Amino acid sequence: MKKFAYHTLGCKLNFSESSSIARNMKEVGYIQAQEGEEADVCFVNTCTVTGSADKKSRQAIRKISNNNPNAFIIATGCYAQLNPEEVNNLQGVDLILGNTEKFDILKYISESPGKSKPGIYVSELIDSGNFKPSYSLNSRTRSFLKVQDGCDYNCSYCTIPGARGPSRNNSIGETIKIAREIASTNVKEIVLSGVNVGDFGRSTNESFYDLINELDKIEGIERYRISSIEPDLLLDNIINFVSKSNSFMPHFHIPLQSGSGRMLKLMKRRYNLKLFSEKLDKLHSAIPGVCVGVDIITGFPGETEEDFENTYKFLEKKNISYFHIFSYSDRDNTEAFYIHPKTESKTISQRSKILQELGKVKRMNYYSNNLGQTKIVLFENKEIKGKLSGLTENYIKTEIPWDKGLVNTLLSVKLEGINENGNMTGKIITES
Repeated sequence: MKKFAYHTLGCKLNFSESSSIARNMKEVGYIQAQEGEEADVCFVNTCTVTGSADKKSRQAIRKISNNNPNAFIIATGCYAQLNPEEVNNLQGVDLILGNTEKFDILKYISESPGKSKPGIYVSELIDSGNFKPSYSLNSRTRSFLKVQDGCDYNCSYCTIPGARGPSRNNSIGETIKIAREIASTNVKEIVLSGVNVGDFGRSTNESFYDLINELDKIEGIERYRISSIEPDLLLDNIINFVSKSNSFMPHFHIPLQSGSGRMLKLMKRRYNLKLFSEKLDKLHSAIPGVCVGVDIITGFPGETEEDFENTYKFLEKKNISYFHIFSYSDRDNTEAFYIHPKTESKTISQRSKILQELGKVKRMNYYSNNLGQTKIVLFENKEIKGKLSGLTENYIKTEIPWDKGLVNTLLSVKLEGINENGNMTGKIITES
């Protein structure tokens, strides 16, 4: 019986796909290696969203190769899709598969001649009908369900359309079948994942609004989250639906990228600050206490001090709960690669730190506004320093003393404080 191991980098989409590939390997007799055990076959599902992601992908391939010196090593995912020759130069790699080919990993393993010369199988992603469904079951608590893949937006800084291909999805009917498979397990929460989830339905003449309406009817799933949705695709009917739904959580992650209108135009984003502000206002009006997270890119080519200050002021002023900061890095085959002047790395680092500090303040303010409230927490299967943690419906990480019997349960918790880790602490409310 051969043992296998894998490592995943990047987005929720990658995690859902890795989990599906791992299940396929188990179905034909592979056994997943335990920590510290050497594996016979290893795959690394890579990411290429930033230069840092490329570096981490290379490091992960080297590490898994060093830890499993006799294993057959496969590199796949977005970095392998866009830079197969770079991956080919890494020591220990035996097989390189693109984002289409990775779903046939077992076929390529069986057909590979061995460790003589790495095989490279990377095809162009041009078929909008080629959608491969997947979902994760690594956690008893939640599952990442891939509902959409690819992107047609072509923002000036982004390599993902090249790595993932055009926007595409399964039909609602097929997606519901997979959601029901997940519902038959012990999973309590599904996170709807994709490159551009709000674009769901483009390839099947349906809509994301139609999808969430049907998912809401499935018995056995307590919670749904929308992983991330573009501002221009966050339609009023989606906001109104979530405001009334008992299973769709009051939590939205919306990429902003910049608080400068000039930068948004250079980035080729499909909205302006007025539209983004209107979406925020509608969310808070329709769903009191809603959690809203955003993504920000700092150091984009041509970003002046004024552009940065506008971004800072926008974030400071708006009712945003948290944000993720990404330092811009040049990517080949993007329009931004040719935009000048470039922002100095030292300046990018300084601006990133300033925004990170603001982000801590915004998050603490949001948490403080929830002190004393009672929320429903879904506790996860992980012990960290004697604590059991979980997420409230509005995405507040909450900790209580470890109790294995509470794993994967939904409990009412009164939020009582904020600890040194920046998480909330609470007390379970028992019915009298």
